[in-house]
Amino acid sequence: SAVNPCYVSLCLKEYYSYSKTTMSHSRLCLLSALLLCCVFETSFLTIDALLVTGFSACRPDQIEALVQFKEEFDSRGCNHNDYVSGVRCNNVTGAVKKLHLPSGCLSGTLKANSSLFRLQHLRYLNLSNNDFTSSPLPSGFGNLNRLEVLFLSSNGFVGQVPSSFSKLSQLSLLDLSWNELTGDFPQPLGNRSKLTRLSLSDNEFSGALDPNNSLFGLHNLRGLSLAYNYFTTSSSSFFSGFEKLNRLEILFLAFNDFHGQITSSISNLTQLSILGLDDNRLTGSILPLQSLTNLSVLGLVDNNFTGPLPSYILTMPFMSYLDLRGNHFTGPIEVSNSSLSSSRLEHLLLGYNQFEGQILDTVSKLTTLIDIDLSFLNISYPIDFRVFSSSLKSLLKLDLSGSAEVLVSSSVNILDLSLNCFEGAMPILSLSIKILGARYNHFTGNIPLSICSRSSSLEVLDLAYNNVTGAIPQCLSNLRVVKLRKNNLEGSLPDMFSVGATLRTLDVGYNQLTGKLPRSLLNCSFIKFISVDNNRIEDTFPFWLKASRDLQVLTLSSNRFFGHIAPLDQGPLGFPQLRILEVSDNNFTGNLPANYFVNWKAPSLKTNIFGRMYMTDYENGDFADEDTIDLRYKGLHMEQQMALTSYTTIDFSGNKLEGQIPESVGLLKTLIALNLSNNAFTGHIPMSLSNVSKLESLDLSRNQLTGTIPNGLGSLSFLAFIDVSYNQLKGEIPQGTQFNGQAESSFEGNAGLCGLPLQESCFHPSVPPMQHPNQEEEEEEGVGLNWKVVAIGYAPGVLLGFVIGQVVASYKPEWLVKIIGTNILRTR
Repeated sequence: SAVNPCYVSLCLKEYYSYSKTTMSHSRLCLLSALLLCCVFETSFLTIDALLVTGFSACRPDQIEALVQFKEEFDSRGCNHNDYVSGVRCNNVTGAVKKLHLPSGCLSGTLKANSSLFRLQHLRYLNLSNNDFTSSPLPSGFGNLNRLEVLFLSSNGFVGQVPSSFSKLSQLSLLDLSWNELTGDFPQPLGNRSKLTRLSLSDNEFSGALDPNNSLFGLHNLRGLSLAYNYFTTSSSSFFSGFEKLNRLEILFLAFNDFHGQITSSISNLTQLSILGLDDNRLTGSILPLQSLTNLSVLGLVDNNFTGPLPSYILTMPFMSYLDLRGNHFTGPIEVSNSSLSSSRLEHLLLGYNQFEGQILDTVSKLTTLIDIDLSFLNISYPIDFRVFSSSLKSLLKLDLSGSAEVLVSSSVNILDLSLNCFEGAMPILSLSIKILGARYNHFTGNIPLSICSRSSSLEVLDLAYNNVTGAIPQCLSNLRVVKLRKNNLEGSLPDMFSVGATLRTLDVGYNQLTGKLPRSLLNCSFIKFISVDNNRIEDTFPFWLKASRDLQVLTLSSNRFFGHIAPLDQGPLGFPQLRILEVSDNNFTGNLPANYFVNWKAPSLKTNIFGRMYMTDYENGDFADEDTIDLRYKGLHMEQQMALTSYTTIDFSGNKLEGQIPESVGLLKTLIALNLSNNAFTGHIPMSLSNVSKLESLDLSRNQLTGTIPNGLGSLSFLAFIDVSYNQLKGEIPQGTQFNGQAESSFEGNAGLCGLPLQESCFHPSVPPMQHPNQEEEEEEGVGLNWKVVAIGYAPGVLLGFVIGQVVASYKPEWLVKIIGTNILRTR
């Protein structure tokens, strides 16, 4: 409920009245809590709640510092209860000893004089997953010299680690991952006797790690992640220096530039249980790993290891996860049956190597396996899955992509048959199947009834890029992912989704479907991706889908849609999460209001817990089948197999849209591709496009645009493709890097344009140099003014919404998940 202003006033009056008198410690704590309740401006944070969450022990000056720290930022993302519950104070001194902010709570710049650095008794501080983008790491952290645990991951910090970090001598755990920090390995972090966990992963650190580097003075390290940086080796001996860290249990060096061979010095690291060396340039044999008898997880993906697979590797006493994909291992796998019987392996990933012989005979004897990847090993002999069914009773996932002959195992939950040349009808599925991936084959016939009989257990069906025919059966309504792209399906999309349907992805592009979009899609509360492009669907724009609050991708291109794509009330489009909107080559008409794009949110580049940055259908560490989109980009028509979660693309080309291009397009900060070609747009090119800093491709060709080309487009450093041909533009083409590299055809068909790259010069001997008319400047200024008027009109409403939202809103570290998620749970 709304806060009573009198109540807030009373809070403040009570506090200032009592704070001037002598009172007991408990009375002061009570009033401090009352003040905090007032500052948060929310009636549900009662005094009792604050006392329960630990504020009863906090001194007033400490609460004041906390409140001032919060007020330094845009804190509309904060849940105030979570903010309070993340604070702990010392029962004796009243000083804040722990501060754990909720994720995504604060946005802004963390300044060197922040009130945070007044909390000098902090021992535990977690600011992870807030938005301090473009903030350098403040030197003020050096004031918090009692810190033992410091989490600063995913904050957008830039620059180098300040020298003041050398004062944090009590640190036992430091996480600086997922930022944009630069420089060599930070010297202020070296030679710490108490540091046991350190993560610098996912930054931009670089330089060679020679044996004398201060890193190797951290003798008590148990966990270290330097993954996703640019570190390299200083000699051909890859492990020089690391042998000094002989207490390490977890070591991640993946996605760097380490090269050379693994030497015998690695045998000093006898405590290692998890080792990730993926995506480097390591060569030679892996024989030296034999001495690491405690290893349970080993990732060597995408290196240049060669030779036969050592016989010991499958039978190490604690090994449960082994990923050797993308190397040059050769020969058969020869291990004695007696040794294999004692193996604890659960995940064996051998794909993309050059093994020979019938390696499946060996694999089938590893009875504890639940996940096997034998993709692209050129297995060309028949596989008897009766062996698998009898010996591998716990098998859940089998990847034989690129193999010539397979049958279906009765115990498999995840079956990936993609990228083969299978022909004929789809195989009969076992009762245990939850995920079937069969894209890029030559399967024919109708979607089999056996899939319908498995619909109660089946969750993901991917039959894209086959030759399947017939109608789409009703029984697919229970699935979470349906991918039937590029087949020969006919009929209409069935109106098959009931209330509570779990569908997240529907891709039926490039078929021969007719009729209308099924209105029952409204029942799919979790829908994120809808693609029906290149069919024969005849319908109006689905404004009714704006109730789907999670919808991110809507592709309607190359159908027979008609009517307006602007709401009838001429307000904003809606669809708050929409990132990709493609409606090209239809029969849409009408104009777009100036505020058309104001509700679009700017997505940020965030990976999920499995390290993926792409739109994916199924949040499962063992399986990901990224979404595919068609994109007209930089003058080309391409199919993008993996759509990043961090950008926006808009394609309205090939319709009958008219009127002015909305100035609100300048609000789309993550827009990379805008295609409005082949319409009837009039007026000027919006000056606000100069604010779209990520824009890479701009196509406004074949419209009726007038005026000049905005000079501001030349400041867009990523803009690589511009096409404004066949309009009514005039004046000199702006000169600069973004324009000089364009083809002449990008500007042709505009009688009034001159200057490079056109042959028509703007200067003639008998004509004075061309000037932009004052009238034109006034017109452009008028456009900007009109947009300001629109913004002014919307500001009070937005402000009111924020105020209402503010009123209504009411030590298990993630370090290990983050540093291993991108490696251990990595999918190809």
